[in-house]
Amino acid sequence: MENNHVTVLEIDSESILFNLNYFKSKLHENTKILVVIKAFGYGSSAVEIAKLLEPKVDYFGVAYLDEGAALRNAGIKTPILVLHPQKATIEKIIKYELEPNIYSINLLKAFIEKAAQLKLQNYPIHLKFNTGLNRLGFAEKDITEITELINNQKALKVTSIFSHIAASEDLKEREFTLHQINRFKAASSELINRLPNIPFRHMLNTSGIINYAEEAQFDMVRLGIGLYGFGNDKKETEKLKNVLTLKSVISQIHTIEKGETVGYNRAFKANSTIKTATIPIGHADGISRQFSNGNGYVYIKNKKAPIVGNVCMDMIMVNITDINCNEGDEVLVYKNQFHIEELAKSINTISYEILTAISQRVTRIVN
Repeated sequence: MENNHVTVLEIDSESILFNLNYFKSKLHENTKILVVIKAFGYGSSAVEIAKLLEPKVDYFGVAYLDEGAALRNAGIKTPILVLHPQKATIEKIIKYELEPNIYSINLLKAFIEKAAQLKLQNYPIHLKFNTGLNRLGFAEKDITEITELINNQKALKVTSIFSHIAASEDLKEREFTLHQINRFKAASSELINRLPNIPFRHMLNTSGIINYAEEAQFDMVRLGIGLYGFGNDKKETEKLKNVLTLKSVISQIHTIEKGETVGYNRAFKANSTIKTATIPIGHADGISRQFSNGNGYVYIKNKKAPIVGNVCMDMIMVNITDINCNEGDEVLVYKNQFHIEELAKSINTISYEILTAISQRVTRIVN
């Protein structure tokens, strides 16, 4: 069904390419790049991002099977790493020729069993070590059992070994991060010495590329939020180009007299006569109710217009008393990455949550 929602998320393809090249400039010429496009490409459009970047990167990364299957169904041929596979999805992972992150002995055994049943040979898998994030991954004590399981079968082949830094953006945690890197170096080296082939290694995310390219670049890096113009640091973000702009229009303008209220629960009461604009976007589109009553704002005619009253499911109302505007005029709900970061800070969250909350009923337009 055609989406005629007037609220749109514009995705700037030239800015994506600029940001990719910016991070490439920090790497050795032969370092592989995996672009993470989980969660609909951080709220943008995973398929469109993948089509744009397929000739320019080595891998794509997704969280779950369905995300990888959607890319395959869209014709994407590049290798896809599934970061959080489950036993129940093993057969479909193989069907769509996706490459699983194997993070536990139980999952490794299950995958070996299924791959043997299907008479596979050298199917690519990736092994993850937990070096301090304590989320997913093998422990160093698992190396002997991993080795025995891998070396006694031919259905699977270890393509890469990787880990994930817990606080790559926080230089106050540098000592802990270096400890993680050293743990990974030791564990991966020990495992590689016991395997019949030499897998490549990777550990760095966006902030890792910025802060630890010298210490832990290894053979590949995983670029996520940085692709969309966020450097997790103001100075780094200033070097990147904005990718995402969320736009809408003014549906109606009201004059609110002193003493009148606006929105559900009469959450806003006017202390003087004001003008408000109603905009067709609400919490069903990803605008958090925490932005209610002035915690969030939009841009109209390049001026800030704070949200008035509670965010509704399908609408917000904003104060336009000092803005010369008309019904039908453009509204920048999220103007750029700096606007998004400021909004995130105002409700004590992070830009990732703001971006990935943008719902699928918002039309995506790639420019």
